Amino acid sequence: MPMYQPNSHGNVKLDMGSGGQVLDLQTTIKGGILGGVGGGLVCTGVKEKLDLRKMVGELESIQVPSVFICPISLDPMQEPVTLCTGQTYERSNILKWFSLGHCTCPTTMQELWDDTVTPNRTLQQLIHSWFSSKYLAMKKRSEDVLGKAVELLDSLKKVKGQARVQTLKQLRHVVVAHSMAKKTVMDKGGAALVSSLLGPFTTHAVGSEAIGILVNLELDLPSKANLRQPAKISLVVDMLNEGSIETKINCTKLIEMLIEGKDSGSENVSSLSLLAGLLRLVKDKRHPNGVLAGLGLLNTICSDESLRSAAVSIGAVPPLVELLPSLNNECLELALYILEVLSTVPEGRLALKDCANTIPNVVKLLMSKSESCTQLALSILWAVCKLALEECAALAVEAGLAAKLLLVIQSGCNPVLKQRSVELLKLCSLNYTATIFISKCNLTRTI
Repeated sequence: MPMYQPNSHGNVKLDMGSGGQVLDLQTTIKGGILGGVGGGLVCTGVKEKLDLRKMVGELESIQVPSVFICPISLDPMQEPVTLCTGQTYERSNILKWFSLGHCTCPTTMQELWDDTVTPNRTLQQLIHSWFSSKYLAMKKRSEDVLGKAVELLDSLKKVKGQARVQTLKQLRHVVVAHSMAKKTVMDKGGAALVSSLLGPFTTHAVGSEAIGILVNLELDLPSKANLRQPAKISLVVDMLNEGSIETKINCTKLIEMLIEGKDSGSENVSSLSLLAGLLRLVKDKRHPNGVLAGLGLLNTICSDESLRSAAVSIGAVPPLVELLPSLNNECLELALYILEVLSTVPEGRLALKDCANTIPNVVKLLMSKSESCTQLALSILWAVCKLALEECAALAVEAGLAAKLLLVIQSGCNPVLKQRSVELLKLCSLNYTATIFISKCNLTRTI
C-alpha cells in the first residue's frame, strides 16, 4: 500500500467551506483571508514568540476558522498532525483515539494503512500566526480602553457643568463595556474621585452618571465607608425616589452594596424615605428588573429586626400581598420572605390579618411553586391564624387550606414542613365538627 507523503513544498490546502474553494497557505496569507495583519499573517515587531496555549485560552470566545479545529475535540489545534488519509487532528486527541484500539481515521472511518502521524508544521505556523494577530489586536484594544479610562479620570478632575456630565457618561460606558477598565479605575482612585462628586448640591444629571459608574465597580471597604456619609446617602435616596427607572435601579443596587455583609450599619443607611421609594419601585409592574432590585434591597433591610416595624409603618404589607399572584418565582420567594419576617413583629402580623387578600393569596401558593415558597407561605399562615384563630381559620379553610395541607402532608416534603402542616391543620379544625371539617377537605373541589 502506498505511504502517505506530506506536500514537499510545505503547503497545506485549506477548505474554506465556500463553494468547495481550496486554497494553499501562500494564497491564504497573500490574500489576508484568515484575518492577518497588513494583508499577511506574520506578526512583525514581536521579539518573543507568543505562547499559543495562552492565546487560545484568552481568545476562547472568538470565532475560529474551521480548518483550525480538531474534528475530535472541536477545540483549536495547537500541535496538528496529519494521518495517511490526509485528515489533520490535534496530536494528543488522535493518539488517545489509537490508544483505545481504533485503527481507523475518526473523520472518514477509513482503515489506516499506516499509523504514522506527521507533524503539520505549516498548519501549526498558520494557526499560531492567526492567533497572534488576534491576540495582539485584543491587547491593543485593551491598552486603548485602559488609556481612555485614565484619560477620562484625569479630565474629571478639571471639568465642570455639562462637560462633567459628558465625561462621566463616557467613563460609565467604558466601565460597563470593558471589565478590564474596572480594575484600572479602582487602581487610579476612580471610586474616591467619582464618590467625591456626590453631595447635597449634586445635580441629578451628575449623580445618575456617577452612581451608574459606582455600581459597576468592585468597591473596597474604604470606598463603601465613604459612600455611607449621610449627605451622600441622602442624595442617593432622593434619586431613588425621583430619578428615571435606570437611575432608581442603580441607586437600589448601590445601597445594597453598601449594606451587604455583617456589621454594615444598615440602620444608618435606611430611612422611611428609602423604604417608601423601594415600595414604589416594587409596585411598578412595568419594569420587572426594578421589581426584582427593589424586593432584593427590601429583603436585606427587613432582615434587620430593628427595621421591620418601620417597613410595616409605611404600608409595606398590603402591596406585597397584592403582588404575590403576578410575581415570577425569583421575585415571589423574595416577597414571601419579606412578609414572613414582617410577621415576626406584632405590627406585621396585624397588618397581614387586616389585609383581605393575605389568606386567599397565600393559600394558593401552597404546593403550587417551590418547597421554599410552601414553607414561607405556611409560616405566614401560621402567624396570622395564631393571632386571630376564630376569624382567620374559617377564612383559610374556605380558601381551601385544609386540602392544600393534606397535599403537603402526603408529599415528599421535609419532615419539619409536614409537621407544621399537621399542626396548622389541627389548629384550623378546632372550630368545626369532624363531619363538617372532613367535608372541607374535598380535594376535587379545591385543587
